[in-house]
Amino acid sequence: MLTRVPLRAAIGVATTLLASSFAIAARADDASPWQRDGHSAVRLLAGSRSGAVLLGGIAFQLQPGWKTYWRTPGDSGVPPRFDFSKSDNVEAVTIMWPAPLKFDDGAGGHSIGYHDQIVLPLRIVAKSADKPVTLRAEINYAVCEKLCIPVEANAELGFNSVASTEDANLRAALDTVPKPANIGDPNPLTIRDVKRDGPKNVVVDVVAPDSRNVNLFVEGPTPDWALPIPAPVQPSPPGVMRFTFELDGLPPGAKPEGAALKFTLVGPDKAYEFNTNLE
Repeated sequence: MLTRVPLRAAIGVATTLLASSFAIAARADDASPWQRDGHSAVRLLAGSRSGAVLLGGIAFQLQPGWKTYWRTPGDSGVPPRFDFSKSDNVEAVTIMWPAPLKFDDGAGGHSIGYHDQIVLPLRIVAKSADKPVTLRAEINYAVCEKLCIPVEANAELGFNSVASTEDANLRAALDTVPKPANIGDPNPLTIRDVKRDGPKNVVVDVVAPDSRNVNLFVEGPTPDWALPIPAPVQPSPPGVMRFTFELDGLPPGAKPEGAALKFTLVGPDKAYEFNTNLE
């Protein structure tokens, strides 16, 4: 039996399908294809094209029970490495790191990183604002359950959209990046004081509205400083959470006096970064 469709209805259906195909194409243009291995996937995201400074991202998906690492992996693990040198019309790329989590590493220590899914925002500076930008990334990272597996991926993405479909995802990722703060700031979650306690021990006093799920991480002035994760002290003085760590893991010849340290304080809802010079 032959069914006749009115011309106006047929045009309406065709218009809807055409609009849908444009939307799918736009979504495809704003994200590179997923590069998958057995336990994870990674791709690039492009924000709206406006001026010489662009917002992008690196999106990771991890299978349940698997994790990947922060820029400092903790007591064990492998930090991810990124190479953008083969990009076109890109002057610089800055990676912004969302607040990480602390995990038991299965060997009596802790590692620092992410699970499930995470987007690392990218601040991309174009050499010329009026020329096309293509980001090419060589991505090396590790995914771990009980054992760690190295992953290598290559992704490429052009920044073409005046209004990207990934803008909301990228803004949400930016909201998870720790905000800069100063020691002693009157925030509900803050570092009150950092001081030496003997030649090798450092004491950090934290103020938090709720001491549950509060973690503190510390980094040295260069990536070859492998400082331990600060550990909470029990009991702490009234009104503060006290953390301590030893000045271990310094590179040969490095002295702690005056060293530039970065602390990342992560609470249930907020996270802050503090820069200070050690006494």
